[in-house]
Amino acid sequence: MKEQFQNNILKCASIDHLTKAAQTIQAGGLVAFPTETVYGLGADATNDDAVACIFDVKGRPYFNPLIIHFSNQVSLSATVVFNEQAKKLARAFWPGALTLVLPRKSDCSISLLASAGLDTLAVRIPNHPLAQALITAANTPIAAPSANCSGEISPSTAEHVMQSLGEKVDTILDGGPCRVGIESTVIDLSGSTPTLLRPGGIVCEELEKVIGPIVLSDGSEDKNRSPGMLERHYAPSIPLRLNAKKANPGEAFLAFGSKVNARHTNLSHMGDLKEAAANLFAMLRMLDQPNFRGIAVMKIPTTGLGVAINDRLKRAATM
Repeated sequence: MKEQFQNNILKCASIDHLTKAAQTIQAGGLVAFPTETVYGLGADATNDDAVACIFDVKGRPYFNPLIIHFSNQVSLSATVVFNEQAKKLARAFWPGALTLVLPRKSDCSISLLASAGLDTLAVRIPNHPLAQALITAANTPIAAPSANCSGEISPSTAEHVMQSLGEKVDTILDGGPCRVGIESTVIDLSGSTPTLLRPGGIVCEELEKVIGPIVLSDGSEDKNRSPGMLERHYAPSIPLRLNAKKANPGEAFLAFGSKVNARHTNLSHMGDLKEAAANLFAMLRMLDQPNFRGIAVMKIPTTGLGVAINDRLKRAATM
């Protein structure tokens, strides 16, 4: 695995690495790259064949739309229709861990496959220098879901990408661990009322300070309008048990805010939800081992980033 990993990964120590990755995108290939949230599996969003490769490599259902990443708002505004709420959120939170679902423009160049044939598009501007540099160098919007097999634990390091997808990816840009560690917040602004489709790296309360009340989707009508809304998602290979006070025999224990046995791990000894979010996927991967029969997870507060953490854990625990 180590030799495979070295053959496929670029540490981005020089401009040559970035140029190679950009050329791969332009040629219709796949590049895994870091964002502030998780690593994305990127392809030219205007190339139908390249976008189809994303779905094939991930084993992702074709009804599950992709998020399109841009380097700046000028290029983004050519593809979707902005209303006043979108403009306010963009000014306040882009670049950043926020995805907006907006109506496609009639002359939108983005592949219909990337938006699962919908009349809307999920878009964002990532807050990571390497992601920004790649999109700029490739000179095209990049479609990029998380760089892992569909439904599995999302990758927060380049090595996680290699473990999940191996040499199915043409190039992996290694930008180190992701700072936020969970996916972006997704807000649907295509209807009459702003709707939270997926909690994520920016808490809903901060968004409401900018545009007012946001409705929480019940998922019944919106489940195909955004990534990350499948009932089972972000899942390890062994069962996950939530709101546990201790581990049962044979279980690994994922704690939060309290001292535990050294052979287990803790999302945040200080009870810091930001730290817990950054550690979540990496620690789930660490405990996803065949010598454990399951993972017991302590109760996580449902405030702030805890809403997004609990969303991921609930979906990961669904059988």
